[in-house]
Amino acid sequence: MTEPSGETAPEAVEPAAEDLREEATGAPTQAPEAPEDPKPSEEPGRAEEPDTTGEPGAAEGHGSTEGPDAAEQPVTAEGPSAAEEPGTAEGPSAAEEPGTTETPSAGEQPGTTEGPSAAEEPGTGEESAAGDQAAGDQAAGAGDQVSDAAAAQAGDGGDAPGLSDAQAELAAQRELRAKIAARKAEKSGPLTSGAKLSGTAADLLAAVRAVEGGTSSGSTFYEAPEPAPRRPAAETAPAMTVRPPAPERPAAPAPGTTAAVREVLAEGGAPEALAEQVAAALGEGAAAVLREDPWQLLAVAGVRPEQADGFARALLGPACGPGDPRRAVALTVWLLERAALQGHTALEIGAVRAGLAGHAVPDPEEAVETAVSEAAVLVFQEEETAQEPEDEAEEDAAAPAAEQEPAAPVLLGLDRYALAEESLADGLARLVRTATADTWEGGELERAAGAHGLVLHTGGEASRAEPVALAAAARERGLRTLVAVHADSGRRAAGADAVTVAALLSGAAGPGRDEDGAFELDLLVVLDAPQLDVETGAMLVESLPDGCRMVLSGDPEVLGAPGAGRVFADVLAARVCPRVASRVPDPGPLGELVSGIGVGELNQVEAPGKEIVIVPVRDAGEAVHRTVQLVADSVPRAIGIPSEQTQVVTVGHGGSAGTRALNAALKQRLNPGPGRFGGYDPGDRVAYAPAPGRTVTGTVLSADAEGLRLRCGDDELLVPRERVESALRHGWALTAHQAAGARWPAVVVVLPGDAAGGLSRPWVYTAFGRAERHLSVVHGVDQALARAVAEGVAPERTTRLQPLLEGLLAPDEE
Repeated sequence: MTEPSGETAPEAVEPAAEDLREEATGAPTQAPEAPEDPKPSEEPGRAEEPDTTGEPGAAEGHGSTEGPDAAEQPVTAEGPSAAEEPGTAEGPSAAEEPGTTETPSAGEQPGTTEGPSAAEEPGTGEESAAGDQAAGDQAAGAGDQVSDAAAAQAGDGGDAPGLSDAQAELAAQRELRAKIAARKAEKSGPLTSGAKLSGTAADLLAAVRAVEGGTSSGSTFYEAPEPAPRRPAAETAPAMTVRPPAPERPAAPAPGTTAAVREVLAEGGAPEALAEQVAAALGEGAAAVLREDPWQLLAVAGVRPEQADGFARALLGPACGPGDPRRAVALTVWLLERAALQGHTALEIGAVRAGLAGHAVPDPEEAVETAVSEAAVLVFQEEETAQEPEDEAEEDAAAPAAEQEPAAPVLLGLDRYALAEESLADGLARLVRTATADTWEGGELERAAGAHGLVLHTGGEASRAEPVALAAAARERGLRTLVAVHADSGRRAAGADAVTVAALLSGAAGPGRDEDGAFELDLLVVLDAPQLDVETGAMLVESLPDGCRMVLSGDPEVLGAPGAGRVFADVLAARVCPRVASRVPDPGPLGELVSGIGVGELNQVEAPGKEIVIVPVRDAGEAVHRTVQLVADSVPRAIGIPSEQTQVVTVGHGGSAGTRALNAALKQRLNPGPGRFGGYDPGDRVAYAPAPGRTVTGTVLSADAEGLRLRCGDDELLVPRERVESALRHGWALTAHQAAGARWPAVVVVLPGDAAGGLSRPWVYTAFGRAERHLSVVHGVDQALARAVAEGVAPERTTRLQPLLEGLLAPDEE
């Protein structure tokens, strides 16, 4: 079985020009409206990073399904007003009221439901239009009075005879009655230009007329005090700012640095193609660092210890040996990095020593001490919190028991994961302590969220509706609420306002931040919480303000996060907050099958609508053949689900029926071509890993001098040409780790005979649970599948979050 990948690194996204203009003016952004139900997309949306098996620089992660269509993506402000869009409500457009600060609603698109434009206040309509017309008439009259008064003043000078006070008063009354009569006549006739203007627009029109009449200078209007800004409409949901993702292009090292590294690599007999990776990993002085310590080559993903040893011997000659302290430190760090790819944030010191001994380090204990003394790794041992006995008799009785209890293990870890776990524990404790308890009416989950700052919710796919309903109820209470999911496909069930965790952290979507950098939120609901690794979880919690509530929801039976850590499982085990278990079962034959697997039973399920089909095979070659037949012919013909909406899931990337072999066969059948763009052709389904632990699935559009251009959901991405080989692979077939957190209308799970050793109950539960309507199992493992469901347990991850939380927060009394 392949191993999960390394840490998640959300992409940094530059703000779009529209958003920069919006921030400069201070215009508030309206929350997007919920779009109509979209049609199923024909492309998968997001997946997580490919596995590391046999490939340097790649790591395995999770996947997702079809991305939302264009109607699902809310747009930013700075767009046309609702009055300009077909099918929207009638009302004055934003252009009719210059000077206001409101912008069009982000959710208004052609064909949406009718509603007021962004320039209107809620509750207006025809009354607002009538009021604007009356205000325009009044403003126009005021402009005429200014002109007439100026003309009268001009007439008083010179040789004009003077008037008495009584005569002047009578003349003024006659002029006023004449103007009132003129206004009544104008209202019964055709409207004049500017009659519907009000507010700042009417003042501007009056000023223009005054300037044209010669009674005012052109600067008078600008010298007037600014009008008070209109009060924005109350928002029921946090404002969403959606920006197109920036291309994932890491900063390239300086040409001189790369050239110097290439020279050192050539001197040591290493491939010069590694020059850019080494320069990026070791920084500006990479050449000098590599010449001084050749084992630093292990910092490049995919380099093995034996390769680094050969490079060191070529550079150092006889001075190099297996007990070299530099080698010991580099190997210790490499072992912990490898453990992070398997989900561990730390390792027991005995496991590290055993790993060093396996690589011919003569004194592993001394090697560990050297690594700790040079601060390359950190050492941890959780403190015991045993209660002191009250008298000597209890002390004597407790002494033998204390001697039998094992002490807390000594752990070694890298500082990046240690700091992330400690920051995450502190942040969760802060949310628990700063939330104000309130009484919310509703179900169990709603009552728990009102009374506590942190709540855990567990359940299957059908239970996702419960936290989504909680978010809707919180919005009705006036709370700023957001739902975050792992993959784009999860947004379909979570609502149009839902965002992915990666987009939220990168700034591509979600609410704004306050002056302290915290999200402007009162409640954050995170679905697919088991897919949170420790670094992503820490960044998410650090971005929440004091007093914000957080609900973590997910299925604890699925495979864990693609990166290091097991945030959801550790918080569950720490028992420091309320836990609400859903009682909503997954429906249909698929739900019955997956629910049984979750409790260790592989049941025979009645599937009258061909929801579940078992296809027995004898060998891997037949498994590949039947898989292609199912995707291309059988499922579209018998079930009615096209090939574009069918996903193949298998155990690993290698092997005779791994993702490589399956993708090659599926490409030949579904999109044959010479692979003229680095092995890819337009129309190929691909899985792109822009960062470790995160994969986006899509379709190849074209290629140019910069690289490959992909269509991923509604977005277009550019894969730089230098990253095509290392970060891109075909995506018709994924691993179960990549597919976790996503669902497809149809799924074909491939179990060849050589995959039996990689099966476990969480793997089977995750793979089978990705299907929404139809599941085909290409079965070639005989009784190994039933044994895996009954007995197969996924390897435990070594982490520190649980004891950290227990030390910060007293456990709930049951």
